[in-house]
Amino acid sequence: MLGHVPAFVRRPYDFVAGLPAHGDLVRLRLGPLDAYVACHPDLVRRMLTEHRVYDKGGLVLDKAREVLGDGLATCSATTHHRQRRMLQPAFDRDRLPGYAALMAEEIAGVTVPWRNGEVIDVPAAMYRLTTAVTARCLFAAHERAGSLPVHESMDVVTRGVARRVMMPLPGVGRIPTPGNRRYRRARADLAEITRRLVADYRAAGTDHHDLLSVLLAARDEDGQALSDAEIHDQVVTFLLAGMETTAAALSWVWPLLAAHPAIRDRLHSELDTVLDGRPARHEDLPALPLAARIVTETLRLYPPVWLLSRTVAADTELGGHRIPAGTTILFSPYLLHRRADLFPAPDRFDPDRWLATPRPTPGTYAPFGAGARRCIGDAFGTTEAVLAVATIAAHWTVTPTPGRPVRPRRSSSLSPRPFTATLTRRR
Repeated sequence: MLGHVPAFVRRPYDFVAGLPAHGDLVRLRLGPLDAYVACHPDLVRRMLTEHRVYDKGGLVLDKAREVLGDGLATCSATTHHRQRRMLQPAFDRDRLPGYAALMAEEIAGVTVPWRNGEVIDVPAAMYRLTTAVTARCLFAAHERAGSLPVHESMDVVTRGVARRVMMPLPGVGRIPTPGNRRYRRARADLAEITRRLVADYRAAGTDHHDLLSVLLAARDEDGQALSDAEIHDQVVTFLLAGMETTAAALSWVWPLLAAHPAIRDRLHSELDTVLDGRPARHEDLPALPLAARIVTETLRLYPPVWLLSRTVAADTELGGHRIPAGTTILFSPYLLHRRADLFPAPDRFDPDRWLATPRPTPGTYAPFGAGARRCIGDAFGTTEAVLAVATIAAHWTVTPTPGRPVRPRRSSSLSPRPFTATLTRRR
């Protein structure tokens, strides 16, 4: 009756990474649901570029839609073009320096209180950092942007979505368990926070050069603004993407560097030369190629959004198989990034592999997706990650507690289980 659910729940990453051994397109049975997994990069490329045939939906996206509503990451192809055009100005390249300045302030604000010899919970610290950055860039005008109570609500919501994805059985989310009640309360709290912020911004009536200002000012081709419900969905989408996914990636950087001291020493040398003890700024990024490659390689090994789904909108053919409309098709950046035919020694942390392939073939490296539905905030997220890695590594050596292997937790985002590390100030 459960099909592949037990194997998927017990060891989700190993289970998914092993699917290419069964073919380019693999059929799964997840309880009462049938789904296919596209394992070959050519098939994934088709899915990501033919977005009107392979529309947003299916097992993973339907669960995420409970929280993100009809936001840019989860909306259907019929509304995506309108939303993308309205939101693109918020992520234009000329806005990045302004966002980066806010990022640098928040990164410094989170890390300055650290003390030599202090032991920190690394994922929690990275989550605090990305929460501060995301809230500041989204609500720059709010006098308490960094202290808005979104951290706890988003943490509860992301864990709730993860449970629903990992246990894809109907009705599980409606059982009145304590976890389900917390999940519903957290969603209601996020809706109330968004409502109050939108009301405050509209009352002020000025452009604060932040994301929420752009959302409120956006107009489509007919001059229509986003509705309150649409603004809420976009705000929660940006919060989730900015907080959860970037925190997950940053959390993996430190155990990877600790396990590869030669790479860490090279990074320190680069940072000492460029930064000379100060925090990293946007204008430093071109002079920090190793820091950027470390982020790229971390995203290859541990893509935060590691499993995604699509719904077939019309009868089609994929990999030589007829796929009827309504079928769920999954694809996994984690699976693609661990294929030895695409990335030699795929389990090895090797930032220098990107010297030879700075622009990988579409469909092989996909932490941000591809095509028209590529993540609109990819440059925003990578800028934040590189600035955080550079600023922290320039001042601190982060050494995970020995004897406690860092392992991924079973979640909808590929983040590590809580682990501690000792901070050593660099001189």
